[in-house]
Amino acid sequence: MRLPGLDPITKKRLQRFRRIKRGYYSFLTLVILFIISLFSEFVANDRAIFVQHEGKMYFPTFRYHDMATFGQEDEYGFNDVEANYRALKDEKKAFVIMPLIPFDPYEPDFTYDEPPPNRPDRYHWLGTDGQGRDVLARLLYGFRISMIFALCLVIVSQTTGTIIGSLQGYKGGTFDLLSQRFVEIWSSLPFLFVVIILASMFRVNVIVLVLIYALFQWIGITYFMRTEMYREKTREYCLAAQSYGASGWRIMFRHLLPNCITPLVTLTPFTIVGAIFGLTALDFLGYGLPPPTPSWGELIGQGLQSDNRDSVWLSISPFGAISFTLILVTFVGESVREAFDPKQYARYK
Repeated sequence: MRLPGLDPITKKRLQRFRRIKRGYYSFLTLVILFIISLFSEFVANDRAIFVQHEGKMYFPTFRYHDMATFGQEDEYGFNDVEANYRALKDEKKAFVIMPLIPFDPYEPDFTYDEPPPNRPDRYHWLGTDGQGRDVLARLLYGFRISMIFALCLVIVSQTTGTIIGSLQGYKGGTFDLLSQRFVEIWSSLPFLFVVIILASMFRVNVIVLVLIYALFQWIGITYFMRTEMYREKTREYCLAAQSYGASGWRIMFRHLLPNCITPLVTLTPFTIVGAIFGLTALDFLGYGLPPPTPSWGELIGQGLQSDNRDSVWLSISPFGAISFTLILVTFVGESVREAFDPKQYARYK
C-alpha cells in the first residue's frame, strides 16, 4: 500500500500497524461505527428519509413538515402538528423510505394499556426503556456522544500534557522545579468531587464536560513526556541540532518528540476508554449530560432501578456496548504501541 506524503519511518510504522490484523480490523470497525453514528439521523429517526407524495419529493430528515402537507389528521382532527411518517407508510398514501430504526431516541412509544418498559420485539430490537424510548436508537446516539466526548478530551488533554511535559523535560531547571510542584499540588485534588461540583455549578453540555475533565486529564501524560525528554535531549543528534543553531521549539517537536511518542500512543487509547467510562459514570450519578440526552450511563441507571429489575435488556445493552468499545480500543492501542515503538523504528536526525 502506497502512503504518499509521509517520511519513510512513518510509512514503515503504518505498514507494520496494518500487518497487525487484530488492531487494524478493530480500528476499521471503530471508524465504520463512528461514521455510521455521525449519520444517526438517517439510521434511527421517526422522520422519513424520503417521501414522494402527489408527484412531489420531500426530504424530511432535517426539515419539519406538518400533517396537512400529506393529508393527515391526528386523533383530535388537527393537522398542524408534525406528520406521522410511519402511519403514512403503513397507509400507503405515499412512497416513504424510513430509517432502519424508525424511532427517534427521544420518542416514547407505548400505550396506557401496555405501559413501558416493553421487551424486545420486531419493532424494538433491544426493547424500550422506562419511558418507552427505543433502546437501540439511544445506544447509537449515545455512542456518538461518547466518542465525540472522548476524542475531544484526548485532543485537548494530550496536547496540553505533551506541551507542558516536553517543556519541563527540555528546559529543566527552575521552570521544571516550579511547574512540577504545581502539577503535584493540582494532581492531589480529589478529581471526582471537583468534577461533580463543577458539573453541578454550570449548565452541562459536551463542551463543558470536556473542559472540566481536561483540567485533570492532562496531568498523566506530563510525567511520561518529561522523562522521555530528559532522556532524549542528551543524545548526540539533539546536541548536533543545538550546535547548528536550531531553536528550542524545533528541537523539541521536530527532533525529540518523534522519538518520545511511545508514551503518547500507549496512553491515548486508555484515555479514550477512561473518558467513555467517566462520562458513563457521571451520567449514571446524574451529574453528566442533562436528560433526555441519550446516554449509556442513564440506561444503566434505569436498569438498576427497582421497577426495572426484570428488564435485563436495559443493563445488558449499554454494558455490552461499553465492553465491545473497550475491547476494540484496547486492541487498537496495543497494535499502535507495537507498531510505533521507537525501538523498532527510531529517527535520529
